[in-house]
Amino acid sequence: MASTPADYRRMERVVKGFANHRRLQMLDLLRKEPELTLEQIAERLNIGYMNASDHVRRMALAGLVMKRNDGPRVHHKLTPRAESILAFCKKL
Repeated sequence: MASTPADYRRMERVVKGFANHRRLQMLDLLRKEPELTLEQIAERLNIGYMNASDHVRRMALAGLVMKRNDGPRVHHKLTPRAESILAFCKKL
């Protein structure tokens, strides 16, 4: 269990990384279709590229999404932490 203010701030960053309906949607999408680019994520969820980019950035900072460069494209997939969080959220 966290005990220092820094530990609680780290936990807060993780929770904020998925505490949004759109981010939960993205996590579920990446669970079903790993290795999507930002363009593909935005297209499948019918949202703007910049909106998708901001959400993915927040999830990456929270340690929920991994990025893999492939030339000019960046592919995204879930981390084990995100898999656990998504399973927990689905039980709620």
